[in-house]
Amino acid sequence: MPITDWPTTERPREKLLNLGAAALSEAELLAIFLRVGLPGKSAVDLARDLLRHFGSLAALFAAPRPAFAAVPGMGDAKYAQLQAVLEMARRTLKEELHQASALDSPSAVRGYLGLLLRHRDIEVFAALFLDSANRVMACEELAHGSLSETRVYPRELARRALAHNAAAVIVAHNHPSGRADASEADRLLTRQLIQTLNLIDVRLLDHFLVAGPHVESFAERGWM
Repeated sequence: MPITDWPTTERPREKLLNLGAAALSEAELLAIFLRVGLPGKSAVDLARDLLRHFGSLAALFAAPRPAFAAVPGMGDAKYAQLQAVLEMARRTLKEELHQASALDSPSAVRGYLGLLLRHRDIEVFAALFLDSANRVMACEELAHGSLSETRVYPRELARRALAHNAAAVIVAHNHPSGRADASEADRLLTRQLIQTLNLIDVRLLDHFLVAGPHVESFAERGWM
């Protein structure tokens, strides 16, 4: 049955306008993005098919272009739209971090780092450089590849912190495998970063691990 034949209160767009986006299921939110379905399938049906095909909303967003475009009803245009939505979300959260203290906006920090690193298929080590009011001045990716293979030199982080005249730093890396536990190498690196930054009077506020839908704080977990 086409969505236009559904009761008004059940249509995703009207439901969002009346109740807010949080009231919608993932399939309903995705249906609004898709706008139209396929012959014999509503946009909601197509959205459910996509979620089943990729396994989750996060996996759908992380799908490489060929895999996404190969799904019937999708294509390069929809892929471009999806990437634009993700980039707008990243930029919105980054702007929020520029304007307010990162310590006052922990959800924005988590959200930004999750959007930045969650969908990467290789391990990435990134750093947020903060001023004396804990506002984010810059974000840089300092290394790519497994931390056991690509050395993240503490002195390089210290050099970039000095270049930004940063008062504090937040670092993060992802686990493409989705494993949310910090390895011994992760914890050793964190201790080394703390020691090196202490020498230049820069604080390491936290180290975040992004693994699938999870964004774990080393500070909250007692890992630093």
